[in-house]
Amino acid sequence: MIVEVDTASPVPAYEQIRAHLATMIETGVLASGTRLPPVRQLAADLGLAVNTAARAYQELERAGLVTSRVRHGTVVAPRKPIGQPEIRRRLAGAADSFAAIAGRLGVTPDEALDAVREALRR
Repeated sequence: MIVEVDTASPVPAYEQIRAHLATMIETGVLASGTRLPPVRQLAADLGLAVNTAARAYQELERAGLVTSRVRHGTVVAPRKPIGQPEIRRRLAGAADSFAAIAGRLGVTPDEALDAVREALRR
């Protein structure tokens, strides 16, 4: 599993971890039942405090994306079907993020749409 944390970012490290893992879970990169690394291992791998990694996992558990059990670890929870309103909300959020990045990069709308079309083809 590849999780990166930008320590220079204004976004807290636990939120970066949470967001990255949530995206991987929601897109199916991490399937239901996939075991996540132990909190201590994740913290050590990223050079962070154990509490930082633990908070990311706690936030994921609150969102229903993972389940944690003592001595059994943290695993990706079974996926629940989502309705069209939630799908539209998530797509809008992803589109907003993408548009902001494209704007910062200075690309034209056509270049941005070409990038999306290419990503969807892959």
